[in-house]
Amino acid sequence: MESPVYVLEFEKPLRELSRQLDELRQRSLETNIDLAAEIREIERKIEATQREIYSNLTPWQKVQIARHPKRPYALDYISAVCEGFQELHGDRQYKDDRAIIGGTAFFNGDAVMIVAQQKGRDPKERIARNFGMPQPEGYRKALRLMRLAEKFHLPVLTFIDTPGAFPGIESEARHVSEAIAVNLREMAMLRTPTISVVVGEGGSGGALGIGVTDRVLIFENSYYSVISPEGCAAILWKDGSAAAKAAEALKVSADNLERLGVVDEVIPEPTGGAHNDPAQAASALRYVLQKHLNDLRALKPDQLLESRYERYRHLGVYEEAGVART
Repeated sequence: MESPVYVLEFEKPLRELSRQLDELRQRSLETNIDLAAEIREIERKIEATQREIYSNLTPWQKVQIARHPKRPYALDYISAVCEGFQELHGDRQYKDDRAIIGGTAFFNGDAVMIVAQQKGRDPKERIARNFGMPQPEGYRKALRLMRLAEKFHLPVLTFIDTPGAFPGIESEARHVSEAIAVNLREMAMLRTPTISVVVGEGGSGGALGIGVTDRVLIFENSYYSVISPEGCAAILWKDGSAAAKAAEALKVSADNLERLGVVDEVIPEPTGGAHNDPAQAASALRYVLQKHLNDLRALKPDQLLESRYERYRHLGVYEEAGVART
C-alpha cells in the first residue's frame, strides 16, 4: 500500500498544479489527444511556483520542512555516505538508548566514529527510538564512543536531529542535565577531529549534547535553537500558536545561524527539501564533510583544542553600552 502524500500548508498550490498535470496526462492517454502544449504550460507554472515558494521560505516554514516525515534521517545519510557501519550499543551503566546510535564506519575509505540521533519512520519505531529524544544513557553512550574514537585517533562525525532531550521524570531521575553537561565539557577537550551536522531538528541541549565540535554544519532547511518555536511562543506570548513569530525572533534558520557564526557552513538541499532528492542531499553532504575533514586532519591535537576553544569563546555578538562621562 502506497504511503499518503504529506503536503505542508504553503505547498498546497504546488499540489493543486501537480494534480492538474496528472489529469492532463491521463486525459491525453485515454483520449489519444495531443495535449503537449497544455502539459508544458502546467510544467512551467510548477517550476515558477517552486522558485517563488522555496526561494522565499520563512523561518517557520523551514522548521516545518525540517520536521517533514519523509526527510532523510541519520541512518539514511550514514548508509549513503559511509561504508561498513558497525553499530555499538550501551552506555555500560544502565541500558542502550535507541534514540542515539553510534559505531564505526568508513568514510571515503577512512575509519571514522559515528554518533547520531535517530527518529523512527513508523509508529512502532518512533516509540522504540523515543521520537529521537535521548535520555541520559544515550548521551553517556555517545561519550563512551567519542572517547573510544579519541583512543584510536578516529575522527568523530555526529548527526543532530532531535526536538530535544527527553524531559520525563525517569530521565530527570537519571540526571539528563548532568549527562549533557559532562558531554559539553568532554567534547571540548577531545584530542581528535570532530564535525557535527544538523540534518533536521536541532533542539536545545538535546542537540548540543553531541554538538560541541570543531565544525558545525547544517542543512539548508534544518534549524538549530535553544528552544522550539512552540516552547518559546508559550513562554513569551503565552500562546503556542505564535510559533511563526517565535521562529523569526529566535533566528533558527540556517542562513541566520551562518551569519551569526553559530554554524560554519550551510549544506544546500534540492528544491523543496532533502526528501525530494535524498541522493542529491547525500552527495552534497559527502562533499562538505570531506572538505572539512581534510582541513581538520592537517591540525595537530594541540592546534585542534586551541581552535575549538577560540571558536566557542567568540560565539555571539554583543555591544557594550557607553558610559556617560562628566
